[in-house]
Amino acid sequence: QLQLVESGGGLVQPGGSLRLSCAASGFTLDNYAIGWFRQAPGKEREGVSSINKYGSSTNYADSVKGRFTISRDNAKNTVYLLMNSLKPEDTAVYYCAAAPLRAESLWYSDYASGGHWGQGTQVTVSS
Repeated sequence: QLQLVESGGGLVQPGGSLRLSCAASGFTLDNYAIGWFRQAPGKEREGVSSINKYGSSTNYADSVKGRFTISRDNAKNTVYLLMNSLKPEDTAVYYCAAAPLRAESLWYSDYASGGHWGQGTQVTVSS
C-alpha cells in the first residue's frame, strides 16, 4: 500500500517552531518531488514549500520565505518541513504530496493527478 504519513503538528505559541515529517511507505521517494501544502478553514489549499527529487532545488511561498526550511533524507524515505517564527496565520492543516516531477513545484495541479497525498497534520499557532 502506497502511503504518505505526516507527523509533528501541534499547538505552538507565536514565535515558536515545529518540524513536520512526511514519511513514505510502500514506495521510495527517490524519484519524487515533494510539496508541502496547507489549508486553513474556509481557504483554498496553498503550496507552502517544495523540493525536487535530488534535494538540490527548493521553493517557498512568499509568506514563509526565511522562516520555513524544507529538506529530505532519501535514505530515511522522509521529507521534513522546519517551521520557525510561527505566526497565527500559519494555522492550518498541513499536507505533503509526492509526484514524479522533473522539477519541484508549488502547484497543486502538479500533484493532484498521479500524485500521492498524506492525510494531513494540524498546526495551530496561538497564545
